[in-house]
Amino acid sequence: MSEAELRAWAPDGVPEVRAGDDLSAIVASAVGALEPGDVVVVSSKIVSKAEGRQVVAEDREQAITDETVRVVAKREQPGGGTTRIVENRLGIVGAAAGVDASNVEPGTVLLLPEDPDASAARLRRALVAATGSSVGVIVTDTLGRPWRRGQTDIAIGAAGVAPVDDLRGLPDASGRPMNVAVVAVADEIASLADLVKGKAENRPIAVVRGVGRYVLDEDGAGARSVVRTGDEDMFRLGSAEAYAEGYGDGYAEGSKESADAAEDEIDGGAW
Repeated sequence: MSEAELRAWAPDGVPEVRAGDDLSAIVASAVGALEPGDVVVVSSKIVSKAEGRQVVAEDREQAITDETVRVVAKREQPGGGTTRIVENRLGIVGAAAGVDASNVEPGTVLLLPEDPDASAARLRRALVAATGSSVGVIVTDTLGRPWRRGQTDIAIGAAGVAPVDDLRGLPDASGRPMNVAVVAVADEIASLADLVKGKAENRPIAVVRGVGRYVLDEDGAGARSVVRTGDEDMFRLGSAEAYAEGYGDGYAEGSKESADAAEDEIDGGAW
């Protein structure tokens, strides 16, 4: 059996990115020579900065509200403040709608890129032109998980990378068909890259080598395609919110039944 190997690295010396900067030139300079099949992983923060997504907002909470499409859960914290898990304009469910107040000028916040898949596609085209190699690009952000502590990076934008690898119907090592195996390729590459980028080391760009089988000749479906919506979303509310909604619906139904029963008594001549 042949060996499988991955390599990931994050270059130092990436300059501070500001609105209007040529991000593709910055990324190309940082990563240097690329090989066909490499995937360049870029933190959404520098994408947002280059695209001018830093906005004036004295109150981060109001900025979160403005970016929120749907509130999933809300909890008061023992030390003060409120954690809000919401769906943002991109369909992503996470804390604070992706609004970031770290490493930005006082009185401002940073919003996520308006269209991360389009941002990834622009970067990919520029890198292919600059390096002459067929590469993929992933734009990442950090999210928590409902049933596990801690955070991990996920792909919020992707171009030239298959976002998932659907193995359903294929045989496993024992020859039995797999029924539910859909590998979250873009998210797994994003989390791998985060281990070398770090959170406070000013290394917002990484290269992952050894995943060429997932690199495409075209932009592909993008990261937005993996977001669960509608009937696929089995966890639209937090536990307390679901209980309150169910209680409210039950109370309303009970009140309606009581009112209907009283009306029937009146119509039946009980009064």
